[in-house]
Amino acid sequence: MSDSRLRGGALLAHALKDKGVERVFTLAGGFCNPALEGFMELQLPVVNCPHEQVAGHLADGHARVTRKPTVCLVGPEGFANAVPAMLEAGGERSPVIFVTGSSTLKRQGAGGFKEIDDVAIAAPLVKYSVQITDGERIREFVDRAWMAATSGYPGPVHISLPVDIMFSSFDHDAGLNERPYSTVARPALKAWPDPSALEPVLQAITAAQKPVLIAGHGVWWSGAEQALGEVCTKLGIPIYNVPYHQKLLQENCDAYMGLADFHQYAPSKPAIQEADVVVMLGGRLDNQMNFGNPPFFPATQKLICVNGSHEELEFNRAADGLLLSDPGAFLQALGSIESRWPTWLDVQKERRAEWVQQWLTHLEEEERTHTQLHPLQLSLDVQAQLQDQDWLVFDGGNTHFWSEIGANIAGFNGLTLSGILHPGSYSLLGVGVSLALSAKAHHMDKNVVLISGDGAFLSGGLSIETAFQENLPIVVVIDNNGGLDCISQQQERLFANGSHFATDFRDIPFHTLFEGLGGFGELVETREQLAPAMQRAMASGKPACLNVKCRGVISPIVAATSDKRDKASIE
Repeated sequence: MSDSRLRGGALLAHALKDKGVERVFTLAGGFCNPALEGFMELQLPVVNCPHEQVAGHLADGHARVTRKPTVCLVGPEGFANAVPAMLEAGGERSPVIFVTGSSTLKRQGAGGFKEIDDVAIAAPLVKYSVQITDGERIREFVDRAWMAATSGYPGPVHISLPVDIMFSSFDHDAGLNERPYSTVARPALKAWPDPSALEPVLQAITAAQKPVLIAGHGVWWSGAEQALGEVCTKLGIPIYNVPYHQKLLQENCDAYMGLADFHQYAPSKPAIQEADVVVMLGGRLDNQMNFGNPPFFPATQKLICVNGSHEELEFNRAADGLLLSDPGAFLQALGSIESRWPTWLDVQKERRAEWVQQWLTHLEEEERTHTQLHPLQLSLDVQAQLQDQDWLVFDGGNTHFWSEIGANIAGFNGLTLSGILHPGSYSLLGVGVSLALSAKAHHMDKNVVLISGDGAFLSGGLSIETAFQENLPIVVVIDNNGGLDCISQQQERLFANGSHFATDFRDIPFHTLFEGLGGFGELVETREQLAPAMQRAMASGKPACLNVKCRGVISPIVAATSDKRDKASIE
């Protein structure tokens, strides 16, 4: 092949490289070989993963950490395996570009090898799903997908490239004879608020006696979290984080209180229900927020939603006030108002301190009456071994919920982590290892620890092979209670006989799996064993596993939402 001609797959690789893609995740397949050749010649790093779902989760994790689009490349059958990763990335607004090497275009609809309608399958899960039918337009559709992934509220996209176009040859400059002549990524466009719409919002906040701000995904993806902390601390407005989203702020931010979740962080309930004005910034009035309705948000208060895209505002039609604005632009305007609420913020600080002390007292009582470790104590003891600027990841059902509480308590007591990652709004188990690997790949000098339920690790633990392959020494702490404890506890409240069914595991020696792969593994059966085992695991320089035998303890959110037998789920 001459230097002036490129296979379609290589042309795709050039288009993605021009946009600034830094890494590609794949399970190499024959359909994708021309693209892989292109990435190889461009010296663009490609991570070969043990499963396509792992490739998708790793791409998602890297996008969350870097806030840049990342690529997951799979074949037709691999596309089906990557669908759960599309779901997870969509829930977290993560700009992953899923590329499918699909069946031949020439005989489409005639039963081609591995032919599936991947465009239609992906469409409900991503912001943009398209099949390229003309190799001359590869750069155009990469540009369209990139804009969709990064504009407005970000999110995953899907490009299907048929195998006959993937292998066909095209001019090196195909598609460059039309605008845009530059193929580099352009900055994402941001919405600045209409002054006539902004002014009444600022007036409502200025006149408030007890304002509250609930921050969501839009703040993170706009890069406005530092401004959020600074402005609300200056004004004395308490900040709450939407559930199921990576932490926007380090716990030592003076205005940050915890989750806007009445069960996981009980002090959020009086704060939100006593507030006369609630501003939701970059979030959605979804099921986590009771769709904007009482009793979560009382009818007597003013509920204002500020979003950087009209797509998100469509989810917030229930609000009393709507404002289309980039979160950073809104915070800049909010910081200019004269009102201050230090006394109101102090009330929330006192409530937080009381809540922390109640949990610590409860754990002391638990330790006197039980020998096996409480999952909340596990989270606190693990975090006690971390340093400021380390990373924490958690994954699972009750393990996730207890770790949310533990992160708030540890932060209140002074731990300042660089970041916290966990499953997004779809609660997809098995993403923890991939998220931990993503954090470690970008922060090799920091400890990265995953606290995972045993069920969650079984769902996605195969991805640990990538830790060995890429030399990413994370520490996996498995909260091993012998089953899907979160589901067992729901069943025991739902089933008429008070028992659980089809949720138990055998006694799995997770630590020996790591040892067999060449890593560090240790069984922990008492609290006294945990701290020295953590120190040995972090010092090993290898992917490490602590298999910790814990008690199954129902978390507050599961207890509160599954205590009636006519309740079929935790929603």
